[in-house]
Amino acid sequence: MNLPFLGHRHAKKAEAALRADPEAVAALLSECELLRSHAARAGVRLDDTPDSLEALDQMVPRWRDDPEILPWLGHDAGLYLGTVVVRTVPGAAWRIRSDGEPVVRLASGRAVEVVPAGEEWAVSGVPELSQLYAEFAET
Repeated sequence: MNLPFLGHRHAKKAEAALRADPEAVAALLSECELLRSHAARAGVRLDDTPDSLEALDQMVPRWRDDPEILPWLGHDAGLYLGTVVVRTVPGAAWRIRSDGEPVVRLASGRAVEVVPAGEEWAVSGVPELSQLYAEFAET
Protein backbone atom coordinates (compact mmCIF):
# COMPACT_ATOMS: atom_id res chain seq x y z
CA MET A 1 0.00 0.00 0.00
CA ASN A 2 1.46 3.24 -1.02
CA LEU A 3 0.05 5.69 1.46
CA PRO A 4 -1.20 8.30 -1.01
CA PHE A 5 -1.89 10.88 1.67
CA LEU A 6 1.77 10.69 2.64
CA GLY A 7 3.18 10.85 -0.86
CA HIS A 8 6.24 8.98 -2.07
CA ARG A 9 8.58 11.53 -0.49
CA HIS A 10 7.18 11.04 2.98
CA ALA A 11 7.94 7.35 3.54
CA LYS A 12 10.71 8.24 6.03
CA LYS A 13 8.23 10.38 7.97
CA ALA A 14 5.79 7.45 7.99
CA GLU A 15 8.46 5.12 9.36
CA ALA A 16 9.39 7.73 11.98
CA ALA A 17 5.70 8.01 12.96
CA LEU A 18 5.55 4.23 13.23
CA ARG A 19 8.53 4.23 15.58
CA ALA A 20 7.10 7.12 17.61
CA ASP A 21 3.56 5.74 17.94
CA PRO A 22 3.26 2.18 16.63
CA GLU A 23 -0.20 1.75 18.18
CA ALA A 24 -1.63 4.73 16.28
CA VAL A 25 -0.19 3.57 12.98
CA ALA A 26 -1.38 0.00 13.61
CA ALA A 27 -4.86 1.36 14.34
CA LEU A 28 -4.83 3.32 11.08
CA LEU A 29 -3.69 0.30 9.07
CA SER A 30 -6.32 -1.91 10.71
CA GLU A 31 -9.33 0.19 9.69
CA CYS A 32 -10.00 -1.71 6.43
CA GLU A 33 -13.46 -0.14 6.16
CA LEU A 34 -14.46 -1.59 2.80
CA LEU A 35 -13.52 -5.13 3.79
CA ARG A 36 -15.19 -4.78 7.18
CA SER A 37 -18.36 -3.49 5.50
CA HIS A 38 -18.51 -6.39 3.03
CA ALA A 39 -17.81 -8.88 5.80
CA ALA A 40 -20.52 -7.45 8.05
CA ARG A 41 -23.10 -7.68 5.24
CA ALA A 42 -22.14 -11.33 4.83
CA GLY A 43 -22.49 -11.94 8.57
CA VAL A 44 -18.75 -12.28 9.13
CA ARG A 45 -17.35 -10.60 12.24
CA LEU A 46 -13.80 -9.35 11.82
CA ASP A 47 -12.34 -9.49 15.31
CA ASP A 48 -8.65 -9.48 14.32
CA THR A 49 -8.22 -13.21 14.99
CA PRO A 50 -7.02 -16.08 12.79
CA ASP A 51 -10.57 -17.51 12.88
CA SER A 52 -11.85 -14.38 11.15
CA LEU A 53 -9.39 -15.00 8.29
CA GLU A 54 -10.94 -18.45 7.84
CA ALA A 55 -14.39 -16.85 7.78
CA LEU A 56 -13.23 -14.38 5.09
CA ASP A 57 -11.92 -17.28 3.02
CA GLN A 58 -15.44 -18.77 3.08
CA MET A 59 -17.24 -15.60 1.93
CA VAL A 60 -18.89 -15.61 -1.49
CA PRO A 61 -16.64 -13.25 -3.52
CA ARG A 62 -19.34 -10.96 -4.94
CA TRP A 63 -16.77 -8.14 -5.14
CA ARG A 64 -15.13 -9.82 -8.12
CA ASP A 65 -18.02 -8.55 -10.27
CA ASP A 66 -17.12 -4.93 -9.53
CA PRO A 67 -13.80 -3.81 -11.06
CA GLU A 68 -13.89 -0.57 -9.08
CA ILE A 69 -14.18 -2.28 -5.69
CA LEU A 70 -11.88 -5.24 -6.39
CA PRO A 71 -8.49 -3.49 -5.94
CA TRP A 72 -9.61 -1.59 -2.84
CA LEU A 73 -11.07 -4.67 -1.21
CA GLY A 74 -7.88 -6.59 -1.98
CA HIS A 75 -5.85 -3.80 -0.46
CA ASP A 76 -7.98 -3.91 2.68
CA ALA A 77 -7.70 -7.71 2.81
CA GLY A 78 -3.91 -7.42 2.81
CA LEU A 79 -3.96 -4.83 5.57
CA TYR A 80 -6.37 -6.97 7.56
CA LEU A 81 -4.12 -10.01 7.16
CA GLY A 82 -1.23 -7.88 8.40
CA THR A 83 -3.32 -6.65 11.31
CA VAL A 84 -4.11 -10.18 12.43
CA VAL A 85 -0.46 -11.19 12.13
CA VAL A 86 0.79 -8.16 14.07
CA ARG A 87 -1.79 -8.65 16.82
CA THR A 88 -1.38 -12.40 17.26
CA VAL A 89 2.10 -13.50 16.17
CA PRO A 90 4.78 -12.76 18.78
CA GLY A 91 7.44 -10.37 17.52
CA ALA A 92 5.53 -9.32 14.38
CA ALA A 93 5.35 -5.58 13.71
CA TRP A 94 4.43 -3.14 10.97
CA ARG A 95 7.25 -1.47 9.03
CA ILE A 96 7.04 1.11 6.25
CA ARG A 97 9.33 0.48 3.27
CA SER A 98 11.16 3.34 1.61
CA ASP A 99 8.46 3.42 -1.10
CA GLY A 100 5.74 3.96 1.52
CA GLU A 101 4.41 0.39 1.38
CA PRO A 102 3.57 -1.16 4.77
CA VAL A 103 4.99 -4.63 5.36
CA VAL A 104 4.93 -6.93 8.34
CA ARG A 105 8.30 -7.77 9.83
CA LEU A 106 8.29 -11.15 11.56
CA ALA A 107 10.47 -11.99 14.56
CA SER A 108 12.71 -13.99 12.20
CA GLY A 109 13.48 -10.78 10.32
CA ARG A 110 11.45 -11.79 7.27
CA ALA A 111 9.45 -8.93 5.73
CA VAL A 112 6.03 -10.02 4.48
CA GLU A 113 4.29 -8.02 1.77
CA VAL A 114 0.71 -8.46 2.91
CA VAL A 115 -1.00 -6.02 0.52
CA PRO A 116 -0.10 -7.94 -2.67
CA ALA A 117 -1.20 -11.15 -0.93
CA GLY A 118 -4.57 -9.57 -0.13
CA GLU A 119 -4.93 -8.35 -3.69
CA GLU A 120 -4.28 -11.86 -5.03
CA TRP A 121 -6.81 -13.27 -2.59
CA ALA A 122 -9.46 -10.77 -3.69
CA VAL A 123 -8.95 -11.61 -7.36
CA SER A 124 -8.66 -15.39 -7.18
CA GLY A 125 -9.11 -16.59 -3.60
CA VAL A 126 -5.65 -18.13 -3.71
CA PRO A 127 -3.72 -18.24 -1.53
CA GLU A 128 -6.28 -18.25 1.23
CA LEU A 129 -5.72 -15.67 3.94
CA SER A 130 -5.86 -18.35 6.65
CA GLN A 131 -3.15 -20.36 4.85
CA LEU A 132 -0.92 -17.29 4.62
CA TYR A 133 -1.47 -16.58 8.29
CA ALA A 134 -0.48 -20.16 9.19
CA GLU A 135 2.70 -19.81 7.14
CA PHE A 136 3.62 -16.48 8.76
CA ALA A 137 2.81 -17.73 12.26
CA GLU A 138 5.23 -20.66 11.79
CA THR A 139 8.11 -18.48 10.70
